[in-house]
Amino acid sequence: MTELPIAPVDRIIRKAGAERVSQEAAEALANVMENYVIDLTERALILAQHAGRKTIRVDDVRLAASRT
Repeated sequence: MTELPIAPVDRIIRKAGAERVSQEAAEALANVMENYVIDLTERALILAQHAGRKTIRVDDVRLAASRT
């Protein structure tokens, strides 16, 4: 079970061009998205800690995402 609501994930899939989306596909993508966000956040946190901060800033997120 993911923390992400399925309806917005369904809309994102449709925005990408899909006409129809199964509930299972939307749930699977939500799970993948959640795992990616957790991984990205962990990398951003490492960058913030390296800079001597407890707060994750936008630059930490962008730098962590660019290293993917």
